[in-house]
Amino acid sequence: MTAQTKASASGRTDTEVKTAHPAASADTWDDGVCKTLIDQLWALRRNMLDYERKLGALLECTSPDYQSSARNLAHYLALRETDQRSLQQTLASLGVSSLGRSESNVLANLDKVLGILHRLTGQAWHAQSKDEPAGIFTSRKLLERHTAALFGKPRPDRSVRIMVTLPAEAADDYGLVRQLVASGMDVARINCAHDGPEEWTRMAEHVRRSAKAEGRTVKILMDLGGPKLRTGFIASGPAVVKLHPLRDDLGRVLKAARLGLRPIGSTAPVATAQAHVGVDKDWLAHIEPGDHLDLSDARGADRSLLVIHKDESGVLAECAKTVYLTPESRLKRRRKSGRAHKAGPIEVPPREGILYLARGDMLRLVRKGVGQSMPARWSNGGHALPSVACTLPEVFEQVCVGERIWFDDGRIGGVIRAVEASGMEVEITHARDGGEKLPGDKGINLPDSQLNLPALTAKDIQDLTVVAKLADLVGLSFVQRAADVETLRSHLRDLGVPELGIVLKIETRRGFENLPELLFAAMASKTAGVMIARGDLAVECGYERMAEVQEEILWASEAAHMPVIWATQVLETLAKTGLPSRAEITDAAMGVRAECVMLNKGPYIIEAMRTLDDILQRMQFHQAKKQPLLRALHAWDGTRDNFSD
Repeated sequence: MTAQTKASASGRTDTEVKTAHPAASADTWDDGVCKTLIDQLWALRRNMLDYERKLGALLECTSPDYQSSARNLAHYLALRETDQRSLQQTLASLGVSSLGRSESNVLANLDKVLGILHRLTGQAWHAQSKDEPAGIFTSRKLLERHTAALFGKPRPDRSVRIMVTLPAEAADDYGLVRQLVASGMDVARINCAHDGPEEWTRMAEHVRRSAKAEGRTVKILMDLGGPKLRTGFIASGPAVVKLHPLRDDLGRVLKAARLGLRPIGSTAPVATAQAHVGVDKDWLAHIEPGDHLDLSDARGADRSLLVIHKDESGVLAECAKTVYLTPESRLKRRRKSGRAHKAGPIEVPPREGILYLARGDMLRLVRKGVGQSMPARWSNGGHALPSVACTLPEVFEQVCVGERIWFDDGRIGGVIRAVEASGMEVEITHARDGGEKLPGDKGINLPDSQLNLPALTAKDIQDLTVVAKLADLVGLSFVQRAADVETLRSHLRDLGVPELGIVLKIETRRGFENLPELLFAAMASKTAGVMIARGDLAVECGYERMAEVQEEILWASEAAHMPVIWATQVLETLAKTGLPSRAEITDAAMGVRAECVMLNKGPYIIEAMRTLDDILQRMQFHQAKKQPLLRALHAWDGTRDNFSD
């Protein structure tokens, strides 16, 4: 890893910038300035080639398809070993390239600058192309070739691919998958942390069938779950359904609370219902619109619900007051004529187990068992702390007192105060005013801990047998070191699919710090890519540094001519609610600097796909990687006339 990148990863920045060479303002082509620059550039060039020779054994292990790219990456790492800002300022003052956009063709760009400076000073220049692994055009072709090998050929109207995480419904809903493909999905992502082989197989079949029907190629990426640290199961709360109407500031009811009644055992939703309960199907059959359903709720409050609709899924009833329903609640049907009919037991789903945590609370993480929600303040009275298990108990031997810990994508933060054989105690230091809720199966991040976890879990190795049959690409989650990549490649060789594309998911601080060695390891494969998994990565590196971290990943990946996936929370609000935020539209537009943009599942995913497709098509005329394109701005046609005499 370069010194500069390591500094960035630890939160440090360069505080010292060498004094810039005197700008040639008096005489733009000052021979002294130019000759000094020539000496500096030759020294930098020699350093690049020395670094390439130093990495010779590593470069020889790369695939023939990536040999030139690996050499270029070596040159880029040499370039970024030291602070070049003073050199850049002086080059810019002369009107020549400042090397600021040279990631994909580092040595060729430097040689062009050297050639110009030699001619400005009247010195002979001989082309140095024999040393250059890639030029401005060949580097672009290399990236295009590697991208097509990984993701398939681009669409004629959009070069950046769109990846979509398939929801569980995709296993049984062919129409949904067909819509996704028809709307422009280029890569279907199957998350192996959810569902199982049977569901994955049906998802893959639907993708292949839809792609064939549309006359397109759609790749399938299967993400291995990896050694993801999560909270364990938490004991369910009481089985209770709370209904409350929507009120204005004066307490007046704007919208009544709505309850769906369906047969016991049914999971079919009743349209527009806030919540559901199950009731005896024979009793439900006699319910009609206009009936009243009377009950005494969990608090002993008398309530009455009015039935407003009935269809094949069940009955919809509403109430203008707050109601608490439990399995002990009894409903009594009442209508203007006829006697009342009382219902038997109702089916109320148990509430999700949740821990309530506030700043200053203590939480106990244990090796195994069912989490219990007990207020931390009780601990002084001899009661146990609230507790939750974690999915990888081996971390207890690898953490230290004083290290930070984050839960649920950074919503809740704490500091480890004690570590014992059976678990650890955490003081909650970061939570919103009023506290936070922590459910089970939420991510845990330990950014300060030096964790030594296996690259592939036992489940991952088992899942690979399915991945080998269904997928075009495999995502290596929580990759941290080059050995992790080789472990995966070894398993792929054993399964007879050595050329399966590999995607490095950069989502830990250590993965980011070791990015160069990961890139070289991935280039031993014929096809490879990088995913910037911004969710976990932001928690691990700090949200305030996420912008620079993703920039450095983009730079290094471009130097390796390796395609990048821009992932996590892209148009998430739009996909979930149907209405995008302004910030996420801008974020989606930034995705044009990558080769693929990933959308996550949501009820409005089709709308999100169409919006992203439109954004990417528009932006590709204005941006190519980090280089702005000077397209004619027709929006300002005629503006010049406003300034004429």
